[in-house]
Amino acid sequence: MEDLRVKVVAEAPEMEAVAAGDEPVSPTGQYFNSSALHVSILAIFESDERLDDSQAMATVEKLFLPVKDEKGIQHWKKVKVNLEDHIKTPIFPSGFDFYDKFIEEYLTKLAKDRLPTSQPLWELHLLKYPTRSTAGTAVFKLHHALGDGFSLMGALFSCLKRADDPSLPLTFPVGRQNPTPVKTGTLMQCCRSAVRAVEIGLNTVTDFAWGLMKSTLIEDDRTPVRSGEAGAEFRPLIISKVVFSLEDARKVKDKLGGTINDVISGVIFYGIQLYMRAVNGDVACNSRVGMGKVTALLLLNTRNVNGYQSLHEMKKPGAKSPWGNQFGFIHVSVPSCKDAEKVDPLTFVLKGRQIIRAKKKSLGVYLTGRVLELMRKHRGSEVAAEFMYRTLMNTSATISNLTGPMEQMMMANNPISNFYFMVVGVPQNLTITLVSYMGKLTLVMGTERDFIDSNLLISSMKRSFQRIFEAAMGNI
Repeated sequence: MEDLRVKVVAEAPEMEAVAAGDEPVSPTGQYFNSSALHVSILAIFESDERLDDSQAMATVEKLFLPVKDEKGIQHWKKVKVNLEDHIKTPIFPSGFDFYDKFIEEYLTKLAKDRLPTSQPLWELHLLKYPTRSTAGTAVFKLHHALGDGFSLMGALFSCLKRADDPSLPLTFPVGRQNPTPVKTGTLMQCCRSAVRAVEIGLNTVTDFAWGLMKSTLIEDDRTPVRSGEAGAEFRPLIISKVVFSLEDARKVKDKLGGTINDVISGVIFYGIQLYMRAVNGDVACNSRVGMGKVTALLLLNTRNVNGYQSLHEMKKPGAKSPWGNQFGFIHVSVPSCKDAEKVDPLTFVLKGRQIIRAKKKSLGVYLTGRVLELMRKHRGSEVAAEFMYRTLMNTSATISNLTGPMEQMMMANNPISNFYFMVVGVPQNLTITLVSYMGKLTLVMGTERDFIDSNLLISSMKRSFQRIFEAAMGNI
């Protein structure tokens, strides 16, 4: 098999020296596979039926997959790959009805172990054991240097089919369309444009300056979700999830306005406050080690496209949305309160929406990306990676989301009942991801074992969603 890719090293120090037919690795891809950062993505697919692995080889052989060496300029090159080295089928002890604890431990180990750099940076783990919610689990471990969630999931979706009719393509929710602007006079249009330009300018200056300070000088307080201790990326991580109804989230959105992302952001922010309140009891919210300042890094896709593209489309010359890592991040201060049990939960949705809307009316994310690129060009990718590492270290959590298809998927012969993902190898105690699929919203949390109580955090998120829903429906 030859149509796979390996990340290797060019002999010459300039991009022009890369061999004909090879492709340069994106700058962000280089950051994620450096001495400072070694970040991977676990994409987890659950099936209601026992896994059939007879077509596992055929499913993954079309994926875009790399390897890394340590010196020089990184680029991609075709190599031969033995797929059997990358597909793992672990054996657990027999005699158990359910294997929830075994699979939890397996995912914890998988999140902690680094992918070997001597071979393509991906693995497929087939866990053919039942849990209380699924009959089998397939886990792709993919190095973030390969691409961002948009690229990787686009490639995986290219390998999956609709369960109801494999001849039809998977379909995805359509993003909210911008309203048609009301026609006004030329003077009014000029005034609105001027006000918007000033607003964007002010937001950009504020966000860019604040982002630089958070990445270099200012760190979050020590709280129940941030220990402030180095080395979190090397400590065991527990992956847990809670599933919400997409229709219930839509009802809250219809009552309050905004988007479903606004609603879920409010749920996360309020859930964090409920968790910290539960851990601290009656400790004052302004305590340095209690209910302190919490900042989340919100990851944004910077592609100017709607919907996923196939692997073939992303690899075309001049593609509108080429393969790779194309995302930015914004710092979002999580709204706080003196007593999360007594506050109106809807304030977290409204405050969160206000904060994120202001951040989106800013060019700070692009300026930050420009700073990273200048660092890479003038001081090397390792220095830029160190900057990203400090950015993660100084904040409390990372939040990212993906949109899944509306129909049930089939992976080879396996119907997928749910899927989600988790970013691992990040120097934070808490990582949060969100996926929509088949009318469900799956909120996933990667929490450091022995520091964050994952069960309490899950229950806090459930209470947050329930209280926000009841308040929006007028039941509180």
